[in-house]
Amino acid sequence: MNSGACAAAIWLVPLLAAAQEPPVNRLTAEEEAAGWRLLFDGTLDGWRGYRRDDVPGGWSVQDGALTFTPGGGDGDLMTADQYADFELSLEWKVAEGGNSGIFYRATEAERAPYWTGPEYQILDNDGHADGANPETSAGSNYALHAPAEDVTRRVREWNQTRIIVRGARVEHWMNGTRLLEYELWTDDWRRTVMSTKFSEWPGYGMARQGHIGLQDHGDPVWYRNIKIRVY
Repeated sequence: MNSGACAAAIWLVPLLAAAQEPPVNRLTAEEEAAGWRLLFDGTLDGWRGYRRDDVPGGWSVQDGALTFTPGGGDGDLMTADQYADFELSLEWKVAEGGNSGIFYRATEAERAPYWTGPEYQILDNDGHADGANPETSAGSNYALHAPAEDVTRRVREWNQTRIIVRGARVEHWMNGTRLLEYELWTDDWRRTVMSTKFSEWPGYGMARQGHIGLQDHGDPVWYRNIKIRVY
């Protein structure tokens, strides 16, 4: 192969790789047939702030990702709709030392979503103090249940998360690995909650349906390919 052909082949490699990447914030025909729908289509439609009608200024869309930027306006982001039994799938990444979270079945009956909605922890395990405690590390049911292992990718790389909620049963997944499972409303659940700060809020984890929320913890965080399948 001559030098000109070699140069052309080198330039084609990233183009071919990009062409093979799945589309961002779009459903495949197979996903649509399986009942999935987008919660984030590249716009902020269908989202609003917690206990408010508008979107907090810190949240925006950047390069196809739902992004929180500190200093732009504080506030957790919530779906306008509520969900009972569902499978949620999304990708996320954080900056160095970053912290965020995904709330589910959160109601707006209290001052903050974490007073009612359990939280899938989003974290830079190596750069944040919470990463040293398994029960507050990435993928945990925050402060209650630890993930089976740490499967997070390097900071600023995309991680894939699934949260499955069916009745009382909840599963957390990350990057193809099931991290934990637990049951709501059991005696064991109540004992676990009573051993944490959540004991102060009697409605914690008790709702049969609620909003899905993305936490403003004051750190840069990015989400994309947010989709849901309702059971």
